[in-house]
Amino acid sequence: MAKELGYTMMDSPIGPLLLASTEEGLCYIQFANEQDELAPLVRWCKKTFLGITPTSNDAINESAKIQLEEYFAGKRKTFDVPTVLYGTPFQKAVWNELSNIPYGETCSYKDIALAIGAAKAVRAIGGANNRNPIPVIIPCHRVVGSNGALVGYGGGISIKKYLLSLEEGPLFAHASSK
Repeated sequence: MAKELGYTMMDSPIGPLLLASTEEGLCYIQFANEQDELAPLVRWCKKTFLGITPTSNDAINESAKIQLEEYFAGKRKTFDVPTVLYGTPFQKAVWNELSNIPYGETCSYKDIALAIGAAKAVRAIGGANNRNPIPVIIPCHRVVGSNGALVGYGGGISIKKYLLSLEEGPLFAHASSK
């Protein structure tokens, strides 16, 4: 069981992000807003049974922050920051499969379902995708509808479009609006 959950805020091209890590690794990224930015993290801690109160700690999140800055600057395509996933076995299977989607590529919810051997669980895949505690690093933004349409994203479709455009270049921005 983790002894500390340290958080820090960082600015990014998609808005402020709240990063939270235990001694073992990064476990939470939140698209933050100016008001009440800690409330979702505190709720998440209660849901995951961490039983600890988050405290401000820039040092514990420094590696994740640097790697995210490199990603947003177009200098990083993969992440190697240690992560710790808190979720059900099914959610973890989905999140692990999301991590296999290559930079600059997309796949559908059905593709994920087939990859984890749960062909009929497309809706459940969507639910697990929505509960991804480490967006961007676990690239749930790379999952699109079976027709290629941009569908659902915790940070909003505009952020999903930004991230895909960052990875796939300006051609994606034009193709996805069709």
